[in-house]
Amino acid sequence: QVQLVESGGGLVQAGGSLRVSCVVSGGTFSSYGMGWFRQAPGKEREFVATISSNGRTADYADSVKGRFTISRDNDKNTLYLQMNTLKPEDTAVYFCAARRWTGLAYGSNQYAYWGQGTQVTVSS
Repeated sequence: QVQLVESGGGLVQAGGSLRVSCVVSGGTFSSYGMGWFRQAPGKEREFVATISSNGRTADYADSVKGRFTISRDNDKNTLYLQMNTLKPEDTAVYFCAARRWTGLAYGSNQYAYWGQGTQVTVSS
């Protein structure tokens, strides 16, 4: 059974930085395409970033491009999201997701496995 556990969320002031992590167990992490999504109160879950199984390609939502960086360590079965220059509108629960395909994916329905989420709050 594949399990994803996020950590690293918290409260940060606008303009600050935060790194969230996602540890994957019970599967072959190095073969999974991975993604980050977020959901703010009263809003639908939205795509944030995606990375290929070997980490060589990645892509981002326009709203975070240039500020967020997705990365992975296949030796540690861990996915990361480095968030810089945070804005109050980045406040949300952040979810990591895994899919049994190696490439990039932008839709939540393309991912089979999900973590429980970690709260990120950016104060103004």
